[in-house]
Amino acid sequence: MGGSKTSVVLLSIVLFSGTSSDAHSLSYNFTIDPQPRDDHPWCEVQGEVDQKVFLSYDCGTAKIKYMSPLGEEVKSMSAWEAQTVTLRDTGDLLQGQMPDGTPEKHTDKVGSGPLTLQARMTCWREDNGHTNASWEFGFNGQLCLLFDSENGHWTMVHPGGRQMREKWENDRAVTDFFKKVSMGDCRAWLQAFLVRWEKMLKTSVPPTTVHATVQPAAPASNHRTTIVLVVLIVFVIISIVAWILYKRRRRCSQEAQQVLCCPEDSVFPWLPLFSCIHFRGKR
Repeated sequence: MGGSKTSVVLLSIVLFSGTSSDAHSLSYNFTIDPQPRDDHPWCEVQGEVDQKVFLSYDCGTAKIKYMSPLGEEVKSMSAWEAQTVTLRDTGDLLQGQMPDGTPEKHTDKVGSGPLTLQARMTCWREDNGHTNASWEFGFNGQLCLLFDSENGHWTMVHPGGRQMREKWENDRAVTDFFKKVSMGDCRAWLQAFLVRWEKMLKTSVPPTTVHATVQPAAPASNHRTTIVLVVLIVFVIISIVAWILYKRRRRCSQEAQQVLCCPEDSVFPWLPLFSCIHFRGKR
């Protein structure tokens, strides 16, 4: 299970850094509702690149809404058409994998209301060019399961996912499908789309920059605190050195005092730290 936890940490770093021009991520958020209300799709997919939404896809009607210029930029590519087919197939599989009953009622979120499955597939490219992928699964907004696509490990993060974990761990076809779509299709889309996206992504404002602009008080406060600490440390060091020099002066011999040390009646005994000039009297 340690490998999957490491991958989750790496994923969080890539998704929230927003500072590298080489690291990028592509995510698809699936929402499967077996009992949709009127005018609500049973399967809806939201696509994101570097946390920027670029499409919304209805699995039932196969309709795509372009949510930003990023989607418009790549909709003419051949990989785009293949993407919609794969997303629909993934939605069909997830619907067929819905548990027969409600997951264990360990929280209000998992156990209340109609059961809705959320799945998030993410693939990302790191600074060094290495690519990886993972899945997250939850019910009614509660994250329950993690799947590391690279090593095939499942991690249960909430007891409500025990039923699905036991089911999928023993189903080689489902596990292979999750690995193929995330490690194969998703990574291929990311590489293909970045050819058209990278220039647009470089000119857009990273999420972390926007957050810092909205809340500038914390960085300024940290800066002031650092200055105060530096001043305090310097003051302490100067005081210690002055005290050592003062004690040493008191132990000076009368002859050394005439040459190096300040007079005993000096009003400021710490002046030897800076300068103290004496002249030997003529014999």
